[in-house]
Amino acid sequence: MKLCLFQGTFNPIHNAHLMICEYAKKNFDYDKILLIPAARPPHKAFDESFSQHRLKMAELAVKDIDYIEVSDIEYEREGLSYTLPTVEEIYEKYPVEGMINFIIGTDAFMNIESWYQSDKLKNLLDFVLFVREDEKSLKADETYLQKLKEKGYNYKMMKMPFVDISSTQIRNNIHNSIPIKSLVPKGVEKYIDKYGLYRK
Repeated sequence: MKLCLFQGTFNPIHNAHLMICEYAKKNFDYDKILLIPAARPPHKAFDESFSQHRLKMAELAVKDIDYIEVSDIEYEREGLSYTLPTVEEIYEKYPVEGMINFIIGTDAFMNIESWYQSDKLKNLLDFVLFVREDEKSLKADETYLQKLKEKGYNYKMMKMPFVDISSTQIRNNIHNSIPIKSLVPKGVEKYIDKYGLYRK
């Protein structure tokens, strides 16, 4: 099985996330993309009581997409949601062909060396990068990206256009009563409205 992981807070999941998955599936021919909401993300402030909402919204977003599976693997484990133990467990659970691929934004990848036991992690993953900023900013980062490759962090770029949608933007829109219909899947929009999420 050619397996790709897409891990994140997904707070909330939105259309750009799904476009990234669609591009990756189409261009790299993965058998499955495993979407992994981080239950307790170590690099971001989080509300643990909100974690189940993020998981449910992810499930609603992909319920009609057969090649994407949402995993609650990090909800079953206590403590912070470090990537290394997640990846090690997935290798045990799935019949993986070759290396697991791992979708990550260029901004996060620039900080990959600060991740928990990243020296071990780089030997378990091939990273698939998508642009999280404009092209001008990315060009300024290219030298550092090359240094990471030289250190053994293997990656390839997704050449899809930058999609200017962010979870922060969506939360701000909701807080300011601005419609989010074009930014999130319909099921996610209904879920947010039903539970009054991000109003405060």
